[in-house]
Amino acid sequence: MKNLITLACIMLLGSFTGIKNQEGTLLGVVNNSENGKIITNATITVYKSKKLIAKTSTGNTGDFKLLLSTGKYSVEVSAKGYQTKQLNIFIGWRKATKIKVHLEKARPITLDVVEEEEVLEDRAFIIKAPAAIAYEKQARPMGMTAQASNSIYAEETHMAHNTEEYDVINENIFKDATTSPLSTFSVDVDKASYANVRRFLSQNQKPYKDAVRIEELINYFDYNYPQPTNGDPFSVTIEADACPWNKNNKLAMIGIKGENINETEIPPNNLVFLIDVSGSMNSTNKLALLKQAFKILVEKLRPEDRVAMVVYASATGVVLESTPGSDKAKITSAIERLQAGGSTAGGAGIKLAYKIAKQNYIHGGNNRVILGTDGDFNVGISSTSELVNFLKKKSDDGIYLSILGFGMGNYKDGRMKQLSIAGNGNYAYIDNILEAKKVFGTELWGTLYTIANDVKIQVEFNPAKVKAYRLIGYEKRIMNNEDFNDDKKDAGDIGCGHTVTALYEIVPANDETIPPSIDPLRYSQISHTKSNDLMTVKIRYKDPGEEDSQLISQAVEFDKIKSSSNLQFASAVAEFGMLLRNSDFKGTSSFSSVLNRAKGSEHNNEYGYKTDFIKMVEIAEMLYN
Repeated sequence: MKNLITLACIMLLGSFTGIKNQEGTLLGVVNNSENGKIITNATITVYKSKKLIAKTSTGNTGDFKLLLSTGKYSVEVSAKGYQTKQLNIFIGWRKATKIKVHLEKARPITLDVVEEEEVLEDRAFIIKAPAAIAYEKQARPMGMTAQASNSIYAEETHMAHNTEEYDVINENIFKDATTSPLSTFSVDVDKASYANVRRFLSQNQKPYKDAVRIEELINYFDYNYPQPTNGDPFSVTIEADACPWNKNNKLAMIGIKGENINETEIPPNNLVFLIDVSGSMNSTNKLALLKQAFKILVEKLRPEDRVAMVVYASATGVVLESTPGSDKAKITSAIERLQAGGSTAGGAGIKLAYKIAKQNYIHGGNNRVILGTDGDFNVGISSTSELVNFLKKKSDDGIYLSILGFGMGNYKDGRMKQLSIAGNGNYAYIDNILEAKKVFGTELWGTLYTIANDVKIQVEFNPAKVKAYRLIGYEKRIMNNEDFNDDKKDAGDIGCGHTVTALYEIVPANDETIPPSIDPLRYSQISHTKSNDLMTVKIRYKDPGEEDSQLISQAVEFDKIKSSSNLQFASAVAEFGMLLRNSDFKGTSSFSSVLNRAKGSEHNNEYGYKTDFIKMVEIAEMLYN
């Protein structure tokens, strides 16, 4: 009996020890940066707060493994004949942090004069000045006051006409389920279009047709989808009902809900604020609002988070070195002292921001550049294609991009949408301080922390039940069907707690009102498998840092699909978007129909976003009638 008691005590003590010393794994491989060959006997030394924690070396395969308690560490990797490399890592509980270390050959000591690093366009720009840099000094004649200089910039950047830019959206058409049964697209968590449309309507103006991206209107709202329970990073909900704007058709909804993760379990952030301080930002709804927005984010920072700040105007510079989140006064002070003036070297700013993010990179952490701008780049690398190509090359570095758009008159929406896609990021438009609070307050961790990469959806429709179908929105996210199984093809990412919703309008197989879209095939016969399924929904995703995707597949039986207020409200938003776009597929849509369904599903309205939507519809109804 005594032995049993002793054994029980040992087991109990062991369980408490396991809880206290929560551990994760550091896995790594070391190789030669020039030829990729593995390096054996490389030394890996792990420090925490400059204290030696662990030490190991690579084996015959160039790899190593260490068990470490959860937390942030610095790792030093060295090998004979190579330059020593230092890394920042974060170890999560029961998670593996994987690193690949590329060591460069040691350089011989020479007496050659090192050339000065190239200075960006404006040599008067003080790169290492404190955050109180007076940007107006770049062009201010000697003795001119700051106030006078700001007035000059305001005059120089005054826009006599509207130069806003939006990419053309060619709406998805109906596809024949017999000849084209597959529909493949990338998820999209962007919400910029909704706030931008609200900006137009609040000023009693009709939004530009191509400013209306229906999927972004739908995804602005958080639907009542369940949390995942089976180990996947998100849940999948499917609903269907009659189509409100075409009584002969069905409307199917696919809803994804990202896992809500406790703030204490989210790895540390390595953030770089990239802020446009050019002359075009010199207005209350641009730089002034931007500063308020970023201060909301600063208040949410934790001690383990870090922030650096890069600004760009005629030139670029670092105005805040990487600073811990606990030093909020220093970060806020740097934001407060920003002033606008000069032209816009946005491309150079993006390059510098990524360089700073790379220097402070946290393996296993959340590394992100947050760009605040009106998108009007006009100096240096300014073409959208050049910037997109640069960001695509950087997307493999594990650094994400968030874009916040501000202002009006010269707003470049199409450019920022393309950049956010290329940079594995998300895109929001800030039209007022309440939207800033939403992005950096209630939805902060969804904005900052990614839980699933390259999320793709592929739907296979059953021709025995479906004659034709149309994906509503997502025109900029359509993928080739073969891309679904290709893990090298980039797709959208889902953040902590994010909701993604997609709607399909479906023409039933027995419908005779729509003629076949193509002539009958002459050389092949098409047979339909007998099945009561309406469709099969497949989703691929990658865990952050992984190269291989995971697959979720769910068949949907025709007679077993139900609907809820989620579909009721999402359909109201979609119908509203079609009315704003004057869509060819709007059918019997009307603002009164939108209002009836929106008001009927106004519950689950914690932050009043649905009430805000109803007001927008009421304004639009008066503007469009």
